[in-house]
Amino acid sequence: MDGHLPSMHGSIQINLPRTPYKYICIAMIEARKKKKKKLQLQQQQQLVTNKVMTMDRPNVAVAAVGLLVAAVAATLPAPSWGQQQPANKLITSTSGSGKGLSKWVAMNQEEYVEKKALHTMATAEELGGKKLDANLTAAEEAKVTWVIDPKGTPGDTTFTSITAALEKVPEGNKKRVILDLKPGAEFREKIFLNLSKPFITFKSDPKNPAVIAWSDTAATRGKDGKPVGTVGSTTVAIESDYFVAHGVVFKNDAPMAKPGAEGGQAVALRLFGTKAAIYNCTIDGGQDTLYDHKGLHYIKDCLIMGSVDFIFGFGRSYYEGCTIVSVTKEVSVLTAQQRSKTIEGALESGFSFKNCSIKGQGQIYLGRAWGESSRVVYSYTDMSKEVVPVGWDGWDIAKPESSGIYYGEFKCTGPGSDAKKRVGWALDLTEEQAKPFIGTHYIYGDSWLIPPE
Repeated sequence: MDGHLPSMHGSIQINLPRTPYKYICIAMIEARKKKKKKLQLQQQQQLVTNKVMTMDRPNVAVAAVGLLVAAVAATLPAPSWGQQQPANKLITSTSGSGKGLSKWVAMNQEEYVEKKALHTMATAEELGGKKLDANLTAAEEAKVTWVIDPKGTPGDTTFTSITAALEKVPEGNKKRVILDLKPGAEFREKIFLNLSKPFITFKSDPKNPAVIAWSDTAATRGKDGKPVGTVGSTTVAIESDYFVAHGVVFKNDAPMAKPGAEGGQAVALRLFGTKAAIYNCTIDGGQDTLYDHKGLHYIKDCLIMGSVDFIFGFGRSYYEGCTIVSVTKEVSVLTAQQRSKTIEGALESGFSFKNCSIKGQGQIYLGRAWGESSRVVYSYTDMSKEVVPVGWDGWDIAKPESSGIYYGEFKCTGPGSDAKKRVGWALDLTEEQAKPFIGTHYIYGDSWLIPPE
């Protein structure tokens, strides 16, 4: 991300079987119904039916599942924007998770199953597309696997480079293409996956991962003789939708820039397409390591290393079980989230971190506000002593407390989670306030998340 540091110095994803989960979910709902008085339920259903007949189309879905929604309303998370939030407390404590976490796990499991059942009882159109994505389903049913081995013999399904394989993927691709990268191999490639080639998977072995590496920085000169900039520095750029990576190292191995140096941005991975899932990967760089640019993203069990603003952008992303490491002895900033009223599509963005671990060296800030409404939430996250007591930085926002910035923490642990000295506009979230951010529902994952191959 362009800009310099100011001088101030578990997963709860429920992997239900893709089939026959529909029947399991419906059975669970039916079991609940039988506990209610039959006559009372019939009367309520009749009232809803009568009301539906007089409603406009946009309201039909709500009424049609109204009774079921009422049964689970206590567990369904409300959106975190566009509604009046309860009064926030300034952060005073982030004592351990304990029974609270167990309670949340049980609640989230129940919520996930019940939401699945609700989605089977109305059309995708009525429920905003919350059934399993039809395009994704079709692509998975037609998937193919290609082997990528630098020392292999090229053939119809065997390639010596990732670039060569991607060139063979047709424009408008409609099938899942799994690129099986040889474990332990290093691919010195600068990769750009354009938006016309969705449903691509990079797969390797988490215990012996393939490495994709390049060494451009923002100051690197392009073919036109001009600096390529932050976007152009990227080792692997993903602009297509439905991307999946598993057991791969994404690396920008350019020499680490000195703090405040111009043109030192060196992106390892940029995610611009939506519905991307990254599992058991390493994303390794210095300044601006992971450009979480735009779209819905799920990053699980990954190692992310960097120095300044090394997770940045205006994606709407859920980080679960990740280890986040500062590699600089100077001031380090983990996030620069760009939620903004002035950027199309950015207002509903934000980063949520759950069950993560923050460690490393230097003076670590949890985030600084790239946009006037920057939004980042850490839940059940372990924070090392290197996390500075104030926690957050408003960057150049004059009045962070009134600009729309939303920086929150919920039941974090570790010496860096002692939030008594946090900035006054940081939030100690209540359980109700944290719910929308804790779970794959934050990224509407029930319609598109699939397990790694």
